[in-house]
Amino acid sequence: MARQGFATDVSREQFESVRGMLEEARKKTRPRKHDLYDVFCAVLFFLDRGGAWRSLPPEFPPWRTVHEYFTQWTMAREGAPTLLEQVLQRAGKPEAVQQLHKLLERR
Repeated sequence: MARQGFATDVSREQFESVRGMLEEARKKTRPRKHDLYDVFCAVLFFLDRGGAWRSLPPEFPPWRTVHEYFTQWTMAREGAPTLLEQVLQRAGKPEAVQQLHKLLERR
């Protein structure tokens, strides 16, 4: 079932340019329950709106799932930007990179 679109979503074409990077971050132990595109768009929504993870709209995958992916994608890499930073830059989302930096500074 297709979900409603949000202003923060990237197009499917933009997402395809970064899909491989995101898929490599997780070992494939079982099939995904949620479309990785929807998870990524939920992260973009969270970065744009802030607030609590629990306040993600119900059209997105469960907030705990989105948070788990976010945690994996923002793991510190010695002397290198996080995977999420790299993906956001490649997807042409500089404003999301800035929001991510603000969020990570608070950790």
